[in-house]
Amino acid sequence: MRSRPPEQFSFAITDDAVLGGRLRLLQPARGHRAGHDAILLAAAAPKARHAVDLGAGVGTAGLALMARGTAERVTLVETDGELATLARQNAERNGFPERVDVVCADATAIGREQLGAADVVIMNPPFNDPARTQASPDPARRQAHVGNDADLAKWIDAAGRLLDPGGRLVLIHRPDARDAILAALAGYAVELIPVFPRPAAAPIRLIVRATKGARAEPVLLPGIVLNGADNRPSEAAEAILRHAAPLDPA
Repeated sequence: MRSRPPEQFSFAITDDAVLGGRLRLLQPARGHRAGHDAILLAAAAPKARHAVDLGAGVGTAGLALMARGTAERVTLVETDGELATLARQNAERNGFPERVDVVCADATAIGREQLGAADVVIMNPPFNDPARTQASPDPARRQAHVGNDADLAKWIDAAGRLLDPGGRLVLIHRPDARDAILAALAGYAVELIPVFPRPAAAPIRLIVRATKGARAEPVLLPGIVLNGADNRPSEAAEAILRHAAPLDPA
């Protein structure tokens, strides 16, 4: 559903259902919009008393934690003021105004003095390397999607400032950033979960779960296949994306 933007927004917005209708989201009609990445990210997250979503956009992943019953309280951190306003409205219209805080700030500069400690941090940082991709002429879309390995390290450092030892970081990124991710996660025990578009295809995303202060070699898990050979959604993908199943029920 498309509507004219209220006076406080510089863009048209749409009102969309995600997670099988469990969430209704106001979001920009163009630019960075809710998609599979945010829902997969939330599905991979463990239970949390206080979860922080860094770079939350309109709140898709963080609010999906609430809709799934994964988190007791969520803080959404978003640097774009208009998106932060939409995130706040989305928290209210989905019934979470008392349990969701929205902070308009640079995710890479945030600390626990502003937010307090978190036991889980989730993030979908900008992951298109500017040296490998043509950046969008749209400033908001470019900010949401373009970032290099140095930027990634700043996002992971920010998460580390919020987490106590034993806290969990969950992020989704491009598979070829694996080495940079592991380098930035020194001092974490790491699980790597590839996301495949179909059987026997190369992965298109990499979900990373990391435990702060633990020591272990990285573990590669089997991952998830989004579509069958017939290009129809797999049962696993349907369960996660539409029926709010966790990424790994066990």
